[in-house]
Amino acid sequence: MKRFVIAALVLMAPVALAAQPAKEPYAPGLGEFMAATQLRHAKLWFAGQAKNWDLAAYEIDEIKEGLEDAAKQYPTHDGLPVADMIKASIEAPLDQLEKAVGAKSSTKFAIAFDGLTKACNTCHAGAQKEFIKIQRPTTPPLSNQVFRPGEKSK
Repeated sequence: MKRFVIAALVLMAPVALAAQPAKEPYAPGLGEFMAATQLRHAKLWFAGQAKNWDLAAYEIDEIKEGLEDAAKQYPTHDGLPVADMIKASIEAPLDQLEKAVGAKSSTKFAIAFDGLTKACNTCHAGAQKEFIKIQRPTTPPLSNQVFRPGEKSK
């Protein structure tokens, strides 16, 4: 009898599991995409200040990837053409940053970084979110990351 009950339970398990309601996959909101972008913006600044050009290039790629994902997930949001706004505002400043990082020029980097920051604020104003103002960071956002190239962690 025990074998029959165990066999019945094993055979019924897939049916019981299939009857469970499907969970919606997690999709980050536009705010989560932008918060991640803001963190990467700050990390980019400190990488550039430390002349860690490999880390700066990595953060630029991550910013691009995150904004591409945001544009795919939210081509429009609250009636605004988010994907078009990102492309129009952010693409050129990121290209300038890539060139500055490729040239390993601190001067060009600072100018291009400020251009990206201005583009972010222009996009926020266009989205009627001018209360979100981005600036050069003043302190590293993370105390557990080394920004200087070649320096070992403690």
